[in-house]
Amino acid sequence: VQLQASGGGLVQPGGSLRLSCTASGTIFGINDMAWYRQAPGNQRDLVALITKSGSTNYGDSGKGRFTISRDNTKNTVYLQMNSLKPEDTAVYYCYADIRKSASNNYFAQTWGRGTLVTVSS
Repeated sequence: VQLQASGGGLVQPGGSLRLSCTASGTIFGINDMAWYRQAPGNQRDLVALITKSGSTNYGDSGKGRFTISRDNTKNTVYLQMNSLKPEDTAVYYCYADIRKSASNNYFAQTWGRGTLVTVSS
């Protein structure tokens, strides 16, 4: 099972980007999905989290300009980022609690490799 993120890149201040992250492999269920980010020299912080039922929780960095959503039929989580600022520059990581076995109800904390977002003119 792996998480593959895409959608990062270079964008000018004030611009928008939409990140996607899809879980693939043998999956028996996914609970929470989330986006974190880590800028050079900083710790990894929560941007936004969404539960299986669609409830959302935003970290300080994600409030107001970012929107998290998911498509359970595609095992995919999205992050719509608007009005981007240079301080949003970071590697963005997706995260999911994934059930990988039919023989138990354990949901493993699973991380993607990250996608770089650079906000610069």
